[in-house]
Amino acid sequence: MIEFWRAGGSETGATIEEAQRIEAEGWDGQMFMDSSALSADPYARMGVWAAATRRLKFSTGVTNPATRHPAVTAAAAASLHSISGGRAVLGIGRGDSALAYLGYAPASLSSFRQALQDIQALLSGGSVEFRRDGAITGAPEMDSLSLGGRPTATKLNWLPSGLPKVPLDVAATGPKVIEMGAEIAERVTFSVGAMPERVAWAVELANKARTARGLDSQSISYGAQIIVVCHPDVDAMRETATSMVAPLARFQTIQGKVAGPVTAEDAQNFEAVRQGYDMTKHGVTVDKDKVKGGSLTWDFVSRFAIIGPPAHCIESLLALAALGITRFVIVGPGYYKEADPTRAGLFIREVMPAVRAALATAT
Repeated sequence: MIEFWRAGGSETGATIEEAQRIEAEGWDGQMFMDSSALSADPYARMGVWAAATRRLKFSTGVTNPATRHPAVTAAAAASLHSISGGRAVLGIGRGDSALAYLGYAPASLSSFRQALQDIQALLSGGSVEFRRDGAITGAPEMDSLSLGGRPTATKLNWLPSGLPKVPLDVAATGPKVIEMGAEIAERVTFSVGAMPERVAWAVELANKARTARGLDSQSISYGAQIIVVCHPDVDAMRETATSMVAPLARFQTIQGKVAGPVTAEDAQNFEAVRQGYDMTKHGVTVDKDKVKGGSLTWDFVSRFAIIGPPAHCIESLLALAALGITRFVIVGPGYYKEADPTRAGLFIREVMPAVRAALATAT
C-alpha cells in the first residue's frame, strides 16, 4: 500500500489543531526536521502530535548519528513508539544542516554504518559495547570511578514487553549509503529527485545490495523524497518550483561528483548547485541569486521535481511507484508556507486519492 508523508521543514510550534488537520487531510505520516539551529526539537513536537492523533505516523526527517548519542536517539524513538501505540519511524541520515551549524561536515561512512548497527541492536532489545567515538566528549572513562559494580554495555533496559520494533529509515542519496541502508534498515528513502532513471538506479542498487546479503526485496520499504508543485498553471509556478530544487539537489553534490545517471545538462545544473549553494540561506525558497534558480535550467527543474496540474502529478507518481517506490515524502504541500493554498489543496483532494485508487486497482 502506498504512503504519503509530508516532509519536515523549519518549524517552531506543534499544535493539536494542526496535527488533527493533517491527519484529517489523509496524510499517512509527518516528518520532523532535526536541526537545532533551524527548527524546534522534533521529539517534543512529535509527542504533542502523537497525543492528538490516532492514525498518523511520525518520523524524524532526519536525525543524524552525531548530535545525539545513538542510545539517546534509540531511546527517544522508542519512547515515541510507546506513546503513539507503534506509530513511530526513526529517520536518519549522515547529517546536513544540524552538523553544518555546529561547524561539522556529515558523519563518515564508517561511523554512520556503526551507528546504524548500534541503533538497530538497541531498538531490538539488544546491547552494544561502549564506544569512545560517540557524541559524549570530555568525560573520563567509567573505570576512573570507584564503584562496586558497573554497566558493561549499553542497553535500553526499560523497553516495554511486546512493543514492536521502531522501523529504521535511512535517508540515502549516494551509492554507498543506499547500499548500507538496504543492508541494515527496514526502510530506505531515496533523495535523488523525481527523474525516473535516477530513482530506478537507486532501487536497483538497493536490491542488489540486499541480494548480495541473502535478503529478499519484499521485507524492505523504498521511499522517495520528491518536490511536488501541483498547480494548473505551470508558467505561474516556474519561479517557485525553481527555488525549491536547489535545497534537495545539493544532497547529490555535497561530497563532490554526482553518482547515478545524469545527462550533460543535468551535470551542469548539479555543478551550479554545488558551487553556489549558500547554507546560511538553507530553507529559504524565494531568492534571486544563482543558487535559488538563476543558473538552473527549466528542463532540469521540471524533471528533478514534479510540476504541473493534477493529471501530470498523478501520472508521474504512478511511474515512480511502478519502479518499486511504496512511500512518497512530499516536499511542497506543508513544507514551505503556502503562498498559494490551492497547490496543497489540489494535491490532497485530487492527487493522493487518485494514486491510491489506481494502485489499489492494479493489485
